[in-house]
Amino acid sequence: MFDLPALREASRLVRAEVPATPQYAWPRLAERLGCEVWVKHENHAPTGAFKVRGGLLYVQSLLARAPQTRGLVTATRGNHGQSMALAARNAGVPIIIVVPEGNSREKNAAMRALGAELVEHGADFDLARAEAARLAQVHGYESVPPFHPDLIRGVATYALELLEAVARLDAVYVPIGMGSGICGLIRTRDLLGLDTEIIGVVSSEADAYARSVEQGRIVTTETANTFADGMACRMPVAEAFDIILQGAARIVRVTDAEIAQAMRIYHEDTHNTAEGAGAAGLAALCQERERQRGKKVAVVLSGANIDRQGYARVLAGD
Repeated sequence: MFDLPALREASRLVRAEVPATPQYAWPRLAERLGCEVWVKHENHAPTGAFKVRGGLLYVQSLLARAPQTRGLVTATRGNHGQSMALAARNAGVPIIIVVPEGNSREKNAAMRALGAELVEHGADFDLARAEAARLAQVHGYESVPPFHPDLIRGVATYALELLEAVARLDAVYVPIGMGSGICGLIRTRDLLGLDTEIIGVVSSEADAYARSVEQGRIVTTETANTFADGMACRMPVAEAFDIILQGAARIVRVTDAEIAQAMRIYHEDTHNTAEGAGAAGLAALCQERERQRGKKVAVVLSGANIDRQGYARVLAGD
């Protein structure tokens, strides 16, 4: 996929636009969970989520090898789209972003503010992805996949920051959407020669990756009805599945209720905002607190982009 020098070069390129995000050990989380808990704060990235790293590196690499690129098209539930919109704006390239109908209004507004042409299509991400592929052909634009080596290498820079800043981590909990975040973490762990367990987290309502790992083959689901839209995946990516199958210790399912409780814990114990997917790692650690008692554990707060009204309902316990 990529070696350590290539990852360090990606870090250098990404740092020009994205300062290193912090990782903090929060005392109240440790008190609550009975272990040393480090939070990797990707919610502090410029677009509020880790995906910005991958978009910047992808567009830089694409234009280096194909400077004649006329434009970009991609599909998203929001964080990948903001990443691509920012990168396209910086490069002066037009971009069309396809989102499912009923997508987050605030994420949609953020993508438009970054200069993207937004198209709403289909009931879920996978239908939006098919429309994005069609529009790329119609316009003669580059179709940006949800999973690509440059996207993984870009987002892996957060893993490099975390694993070099915090020594001897026993485990890291990371949410799984299309797979770039966990795959970048697995690859970085391996390149650094560490034995840290990587634990993937999925929604119990969107558990295609968990089923796939359990059965040793790609399994799709009919629905992905979770409010944690960053994990609402029905169709695993084959390349991501292979990396996760070989490199993850296990996959943990968390319910929407557990995710919502983790969002409230983040607010109470750290005063940070977490979107659903962003809180999934903490939800899984809460579920496995006895297993991790006395250990040194990290959770990836992958994003903070949740609509105000939805967040208010979560904080109110609704």
